[in-house]
Amino acid sequence: MKSLQIHKNTDAVAELELIGPGRGNAMGPDFWKELPGAIAELESDQSLRAVIIRGSGEHFSYGLDLPAMASEMGAMLGDGAPGRCQIIDKAVRMHQGFAAIAASHLPMIAAIDGWCIGAGIELIAACDIRVATARARFALREIKVGIVSDLGGIQRLPHLVGEGWARQIALTGEDFDAEQAQRIGLITRIDPNAKHMLEAAYSLASRIAANPPLVVAGVKRTMNERIEAEVAAGNRAAATRNALLLQSEDFAEAMRAFMEKREPKFVGR
Repeated sequence: MKSLQIHKNTDAVAELELIGPGRGNAMGPDFWKELPGAIAELESDQSLRAVIIRGSGEHFSYGLDLPAMASEMGAMLGDGAPGRCQIIDKAVRMHQGFAAIAASHLPMIAAIDGWCIGAGIELIAACDIRVATARARFALREIKVGIVSDLGGIQRLPHLVGEGWARQIALTGEDFDAEQAQRIGLITRIDPNAKHMLEAAYSLASRIAANPPLVVAGVKRTMNERIEAEVAAGNRAAATRNALLLQSEDFAEAMRAFMEKREPKFVGR
C-alpha cells in the first residue's frame, strides 16, 4: 500500500499507520482506495483484538490532499449534471473507509500527535477511543474551503462532544488544542509526547483485548447501531449539497486562496 502500513507488534494488537504520501499524511486518491482493504485485512486476522491508528512523522493528518485530488475533481466539475452525479458517487465511495472503521468488530483507538485536520477529525470520530499528545491540534476546516463536511464528522461529533461544541467546531472551522479536546470529550487522555501516548494506547488496547472478543464486538456494534444509520443518511445529504457547492464562486475562491496562501473573500455565490 502507498498510503497505509500495518504493523503487528503483539499477538492481539496491530497498528494502522498513515504514511502519506501527501504532506502531513494528507489523504489522497491512494488513501481512499486502500483504506477499506486495509480494514478488511486487519479483520481477517483472527488473532487481533484491537487496532491503533496513528500518523507517521510529526502529524496525524492534514486531512484531504487537495492538490492530489484537484485533477480528478476538476474533470468532474467541468462535466455539468453527469459530473455532479460523479461527485456524489465519489463521495459515497470515500465514505466506505471510515464506515468500515466504525463497522469493524475490532475496537479502533486513534493516537493523535501534531495536527489532525478536516478528514483527520472525521477519521478519529469513526474510531472508538481517542488519545493524544499535548502538542496535538485539531480543526474541522471544510467550512473554510467552501464545502460541507461529508465524511461523517458532523454526524458523529454531536455524540462525542455534544451538539453545542459540534456546531461550534463545524461552523467556525477554528483550531483547538488537546486540552480543549479533552475538556469537551473528543479525547480521553493527554500524554506528554508520542512515545508515552503510544505506550498508553497499547496499554488500553491490551486491556480491551483481555475481554471476550465476541462481547467486545457486540458492545461496539450495539453502541454504533443508531449512530451509523444517521451517519449514512447525513453523508448522502452532504454529498448532494457539495455537488452543488463545488460549482460555487466561493469554492473557487477558497481554492485560489489556498493555493495563493491568503485569506479568501467570500461573496455568497
